[in-house]
Amino acid sequence: MKTLASLSKAQLTDMEKKLSDQYNDFKSRNITLDMSRGKPSGDQLNLSNGILTAPLENYITEQGIDARNYGILDGIDEVKRLFSDLLDIPCYNMIIGGNSSLNLIYDAMARLYMFGSLGSTPWGKLDKVKILCPVPGYDRHFAICEEFGFEMVCVPLKKDGPDMDMVESMVKDPAVKGIMCVPLYSNPDGTCYSDETVMRLAAMETAAPDFKIFWDNAYGVHHVFKQVSLMNIFDACRQFHTKDRILYFFSTSKITFPGSGVALVAAGDEYIREIKRHFGRQTIGYDKINQLRVYNFFKDVDGMLSHMAALAKELRPKFNIVLETLNQEFEDSDMLQWKKPLGGYFVSVNTMHGCAKETVRLAKEAGLSLTNAGATYPYGKDPDDSNIRIAPSYPTCDELEQAMELFCICVKLASVRKALEYK
Repeated sequence: MKTLASLSKAQLTDMEKKLSDQYNDFKSRNITLDMSRGKPSGDQLNLSNGILTAPLENYITEQGIDARNYGILDGIDEVKRLFSDLLDIPCYNMIIGGNSSLNLIYDAMARLYMFGSLGSTPWGKLDKVKILCPVPGYDRHFAICEEFGFEMVCVPLKKDGPDMDMVESMVKDPAVKGIMCVPLYSNPDGTCYSDETVMRLAAMETAAPDFKIFWDNAYGVHHVFKQVSLMNIFDACRQFHTKDRILYFFSTSKITFPGSGVALVAAGDEYIREIKRHFGRQTIGYDKINQLRVYNFFKDVDGMLSHMAALAKELRPKFNIVLETLNQEFEDSDMLQWKKPLGGYFVSVNTMHGCAKETVRLAKEAGLSLTNAGATYPYGKDPDDSNIRIAPSYPTCDELEQAMELFCICVKLASVRKALEYK
């Protein structure tokens, strides 16, 4: 592999001119392309239209309650059983919420901030609260932590999950109160936590008795290329009597309709009882009619898995466009590194140090919106200025091919200009 550093200034200058010409050609087209967020495409959403068109002829739940009226604080039995069978979580340990797991994560943080958990001091009354954040990670998790004034501590993501040696060392600090986890096909790297990682998270001794694992299993059934199994965090914690450190989240946001799906929060036996008491003051119950619609659409786990296979069939060509383009353009180059995710919603790439922000800026000026460089790190500060999250789901395949062509030009142009700075 010939590195940019090995090229002469004349060679780099020639490359810069050719790339600038290609880039300016794109700018002259006045295109508008969007790979900024992991939004489902219209074709993906259409796969769930049966939720809207199927008549809801029976409003009476299995519990004998009229779904059009008040009642059932923690969700209808039908949906709880569906999620229990899908995720292997006891129905008792879960609460069915509204459309957004992010909302439930925010609420969980707020409860801990205001009330603590199981008799512990409310986090808002402590001098300092630290949350471990595997990086690169999910920007909205970081935004919630920042909202409450929690100090975010970066932990590198390895191929099998967060650096557990570092995690086990850090949790000896009583100010470390939790860790944010996207355990399967993580956002954005696609990392899948190994059984060993899950067991170590369950078993580790924490100085804070109210330590929480925020287990955001957002992509738990989003198998695009290969199905990866995730060890059950409840089973692991049961072995070490640490179930009450779990706060588990899941939703159908990227399974059906992001704006009108259903979400859940689950926790250990003692803590879920406390959460339900708080829920009883916050709401009389979430939208049971929507819960019935979702249940009637899937009916059982087989129905959901069949639907996920259809979603994977829709997403796979888009991931292939991204990955094949990267292979064609950067296989023997030091300008970009990436790995193939087996599922989830994103492809994470790393530019040369100091080139991510410039790549994103160039793309935006030419009409391509990307997630802000730095967004995958707390406070928007990527120490290497290298990570960029690519979200291939929303554009059409034709748009995606055009977007990736422009993206590669921007990466190369930013890299060559950076190399020229050292000549």
